[in-house]
Amino acid sequence: MAELIARSRRYDLTPSVSVRPFDALAESIAYQQLSGKAAATIWGRVRALYPKKYLHPELVLDTPDEKLRAAGLSRSKIAAFKDLAAKTLDRTVPTRRALATMSDDEIVARLTTVRGIGRWTVEMFLLFDLGRLDVWPVDDYGVRKGFAKTFGRRKLPTPKQLMKFGEKWRPYRSVAAWYFWRALDVPEKANRFD
Repeated sequence: MAELIARSRRYDLTPSVSVRPFDALAESIAYQQLSGKAAATIWGRVRALYPKKYLHPELVLDTPDEKLRAAGLSRSKIAAFKDLAAKTLDRTVPTRRALATMSDDEIVARLTTVRGIGRWTVEMFLLFDLGRLDVWPVDDYGVRKGFAKTFGRRKLPTPKQLMKFGEKWRPYRSVAAWYFWRALDVPEKANRFD
């Protein structure tokens, strides 16, 4: 692990002071199961429907589904987008201020009640938007693959195995996850017989 850290870009995730949960999660929904370029194009079209810097849940709920379909969102993403808007208004989705007082598990429990938002999406929100230090996304393929590469394992660890291994990095499992993702960016060592 020390060798991986020495060869990688430094961990530099910090909490975003301006993140609005609704905006961040809406973008996550739009990006699900799409390539980055396609998702960015669709998200750009969706954002262009709304005149302000931030999305407003009321406006999203008032937007006809056909308009969102024309922007490129699938029917299931439109349903998730609108459920997110409704649950933001009824405070199921906490405000930024409320999130600051909640544990990771409380946030996961609340946000996974929104259609289209699963544990992995919430974990990425905790890591990249809130800058939480002890998030351990054991279902993430990149983390599992990076772990296997770092420790010279042929097979990927199961999420259950990775959960157990992760205990040694608590309360900084986000940092470990970051470096396992970076392991996939670091070229393999040259074979000494090449």
